[in-house]
Amino acid sequence: MDQRASSDILPLRSSSEGTGKNYPQAVPVDDQSVEALKSGIIAKLVSTSGKNPSTASDWDWYFAAALAVRDRITHRSLDSDRDSQRRGLKRVYYLSVEFLIGRMLSDFLTNLGLTDVFNAALGDLGVDLNRLRNAEPDAALGNGGLGRLAACFMDSMASLGIPARGYGIRYENGLFRQVIKDGMQQEYPEDWLSFGNPWEFTRPDIKYDISFGGYAEALTEGDSRRRVWHPAETIQAVAYDTPIVGWRGRHVNRLRLWSAHAVDPLRLDVFNSGDHVAALHDQVRSEALSKVLYPSDDSPAGRELRLRQEYFFVSASLQDLIARHLRVFGDIRSLADKTAIQLNDTHPAVAVAEMMRILIDRYGIVWEEAWEITRATFSYTNHTLLPEALESWPLQLFAALLPRHMQIIYQINAEHLNHIPQDVEDRDDVLRAVSLIDERGNRHVRMGHLAFVGSHRVNGVSALHTTLLKETLFKPLETLYPGRIVNKTNGITFRRWLLECNPRLTNVLRSVCGDGMLDDPMQIRELARHADDAGLQEALARAKRANKIALSRLIRERVNVRVDPDALFDVQIKRIHEYKRQLLNLLETIAHYEAIKAHPTYNWAPRVKIFAGKAAASYAHAKLIIRLANDIAKVVNNDPQVRGVLKVVFLPNYNVSLAEVIIPAADLSEQISTAGMEASGTGNMKLSLNGALTIGTLDGANVEIRDHVGAENIFIFGLKTDEVEARRKRGLDATRTIAASESLSNVLDAIESGYFSPEEPDRYSSLVETLRYSDYFLCTADFDDYCKTQQRIGGLWHSSSEWLRISALNIAHMSWFTSDRAIAEYAADIWKVEPKFPPIGTFTMPTSRV
Repeated sequence: MDQRASSDILPLRSSSEGTGKNYPQAVPVDDQSVEALKSGIIAKLVSTSGKNPSTASDWDWYFAAALAVRDRITHRSLDSDRDSQRRGLKRVYYLSVEFLIGRMLSDFLTNLGLTDVFNAALGDLGVDLNRLRNAEPDAALGNGGLGRLAACFMDSMASLGIPARGYGIRYENGLFRQVIKDGMQQEYPEDWLSFGNPWEFTRPDIKYDISFGGYAEALTEGDSRRRVWHPAETIQAVAYDTPIVGWRGRHVNRLRLWSAHAVDPLRLDVFNSGDHVAALHDQVRSEALSKVLYPSDDSPAGRELRLRQEYFFVSASLQDLIARHLRVFGDIRSLADKTAIQLNDTHPAVAVAEMMRILIDRYGIVWEEAWEITRATFSYTNHTLLPEALESWPLQLFAALLPRHMQIIYQINAEHLNHIPQDVEDRDDVLRAVSLIDERGNRHVRMGHLAFVGSHRVNGVSALHTTLLKETLFKPLETLYPGRIVNKTNGITFRRWLLECNPRLTNVLRSVCGDGMLDDPMQIRELARHADDAGLQEALARAKRANKIALSRLIRERVNVRVDPDALFDVQIKRIHEYKRQLLNLLETIAHYEAIKAHPTYNWAPRVKIFAGKAAASYAHAKLIIRLANDIAKVVNNDPQVRGVLKVVFLPNYNVSLAEVIIPAADLSEQISTAGMEASGTGNMKLSLNGALTIGTLDGANVEIRDHVGAENIFIFGLKTDEVEARRKRGLDATRTIAASESLSNVLDAIESGYFSPEEPDRYSSLVETLRYSDYFLCTADFDDYCKTQQRIGGLWHSSSEWLRISALNIAHMSWFTSDRAIAEYAADIWKVEPKFPPIGTFTMPTSRV
């Protein structure tokens, strides 16, 4: 059933505002009374778990506390919607296949300013708030930086009072739960929803039909022709809403996630015939769409499921936001004036074709006007230059699954190619480069091109990345549509990544910068004036050491490795991918290990190498890198000759909650991707904000971090982007480079000989062969410079005062990288909306020195 009258549109306050009725307003729940909170929590405990306080588990208490917090959010959410609707404000809709929001209890309490009063209420009940935080599962709705950025952006949109809604998929199992067994990654379902989610509101009345397959028929009516899609299959998307609370609880937005359901979940006739499994076929096929994030696309069935997922959430989201627009504003032709839709990477790019289908086929708008509305409504964020991440779908699969959309894309492409002048030089080459259809080999639909052509703005996520978009990936399209590409450097919400996960450091900053920094992060810059102060350095050292003790305990619990909190914590935490070069870090780790063994009396800086991250289930090379990390750890950590000087740790199942423990404890941040391949990065921002020094290439946002903190306060090494391209053009055979480096030769010989895998000596032969003969990511080319830079860092560690001074300067100059600044830029330059609570500080960017 296609229900266009979305029931969450709130009635207005009076008949003069368009409803003809007066409705009673929600009565706010008492936020500040400890007694009221205690009563509310107990009431929820009894009504939801059916238990007495004396028999309740930590999970029961968490669920009850979360519901009590949700009660204090709900009236704010209703007020926010009512105010936005009353004022007729333009809304922003953020479409993303990932929202890596993590645990929400602490986040909501912080933004509501209720942490202390909740702690007191729970304490009176004999309950530890920290235990309840740990009882909450991480929402498994994302994988890495893409999803975490979406979560930070949703937080900032609410904090700035921008009426917005996020749209995604309510994955039952998310990505996967990573288990390391015998050094190898194994994947298991991350069943975070098994026991319910107290934060979400189920909306069974908000559901939309999503269709697949069939054929599109051309019908002639008088002098006009129209297309009618006759789908072969229809499923339903059902809405689930989660509140997103802005800073100080002044505004609340919603994250609407879609769950897939079969129209008829049980074929009763088939069931009664005795085939009980076949009777559930439609249900299983439909619900697979919202089971798992990024199902493996190694098989045709996997590729089809991914495309079905993307169209499923896009179609439901567009139907929903259009229904809301018509309910509030009445005229579909005003959609672009009152709606801004941001495509977070290429996954939702099919929205361009779906919007055209809805406008033309459902509302009868002529092509030219529908295209004008579509392009004015959409904008597109590109997050990668990697070809495999810029989705393209086999034409045959796309046409079979979405036949009407294929027709629309053909017509968009024809109109788009007509823009190319007939006399342009090398016109055939230009046509091939900008076409939405890749004609090489098996023809494909280029989703990045579709998103570009169908949007009025396309943005990169760092200054360097945006330059590379213009000069490489989208150069032909930028020539055809000059000025469409703009830069919006990523940011992070410092409320989550400083106030919540590092209260010790936050207290130090408040004592120096004042409480105003809680509302205006630019006030953290005051710290720079005190960077040389011995008292400040001592306070920073105490906070860092306490955080490192906490991480040391977690490491002991998770992987049974004892580490020294006084050692240098050298951290690389991110998705495992060859371009992020965990392998380069491991090569240097082996070189460092061999150097310690060769010179045991040298004054080495004690170091703990900490790795965490997941590899895609089908990414064999990345999974082999994880195994190598664990094999190296096994050898190094059990070698008495280096004990106390070097430890290696791989922490499994990296997620937001684990990051919140690692990041405050990090001394060194590894941002070592091959130059020109990391679009931005946000881990680099989080780690630097928490006082870690950065070792990195001039890639992504590292360039802008260098410009803010100063080149002397960051450790840059390796080839630059143009040098990477030049090196690749000369060939990928690295045998001469390896032969010229005694250390690198020894490292590769050790791996190849089976030193770290004696039970299977040739385990890493494919890794070594790739490094020798086809080193696309240039680990070998950057190895010597990386090692020298690591040696400089080891020397600096012995000068604790200088290390802490640089750490203070990094913290002080990271406030520009807030997601509030990024969202304010999107609002002004792309969405054309006015924040109700604009950022307080003035964000200025130094002149880049790329």
